[in-house]
Amino acid sequence: MEKYETLLKELNEINDKDIALKEKVPVRNKIITILKQVQTVLLPDYYRSGRLSQSEALDELSISLQKQIQAALQFKGGDCSICGHLRDMFIEQLPVIKRSVLTDIQAIYDGDPAAKSKAEVVIAYPGFYAIFIYRIAHVLYTLGVPYIPRLMSEFAHEKTGIDINPGAEIGDYFCIDHGTGVVVGETAVLGHHVKLYQGVTLGARSFEVDENGNLVKGGKRHPNIGNHVVIYANATVLGGDTVIGDHCVIGASVWITKSVEAGTTVYFNPRK
Repeated sequence: MEKYETLLKELNEINDKDIALKEKVPVRNKIITILKQVQTVLLPDYYRSGRLSQSEALDELSISLQKQIQAALQFKGGDCSICGHLRDMFIEQLPVIKRSVLTDIQAIYDGDPAAKSKAEVVIAYPGFYAIFIYRIAHVLYTLGVPYIPRLMSEFAHEKTGIDINPGAEIGDYFCIDHGTGVVVGETAVLGHHVKLYQGVTLGARSFEVDENGNLVKGGKRHPNIGNHVVIYANATVLGGDTVIGDHCVIGASVWITKSVEAGTTVYFNPRK
């Protein structure tokens, strides 16, 4: 290995001080293991973390989650004394997550005539898999745990092609049909009984910049979607001040940057 010493020295001298690591960081494969442990605890008939039983998975989750929360807080420079408290608060929310997940299974089953059973939804539908991971990541996000929720959502994105930011607020009975290419932004708010088809984007219309031309972080950037809304394939809804009212139907391939009143059907007219 001596022939590579010069190369390694050169590589290590090429650095960006803003990404140089001074602390531990959350470990991606361990975050994925935590996801599998949570899934095993919530739906033990369908998910397995290795050979762990439901109770064993919960015990392992308690240990591994605290370690990764500690790493995340250390990396961000936060207060690591609250790691155990954050872990406990997340575990206490597991029944809440499961109740929402069961409504999502029901929504997908009810909304897809090709679904032969709820079991099929659980084991085969990428839309459900992405939503399941979102539900887990969102609780960690709301607890203020850094990095870990995003790592979870990006794992789901990698596996399904569905990109749901863990900061989005999504009501019960959420259905994603087919799913590939769906994007739900961080500040999007979705009501109950919302159904999205493939290629739907709930995104930002524009980004505010400061006096130096740098993007201003934060702020409300993504739309609000009401209850009982269906958005068909490849529709794009943009803007933090855009509101889609209850019981709206948004047709395929439309581009929306203004609010839509409740009960409205919007469709693409190529002649216009």
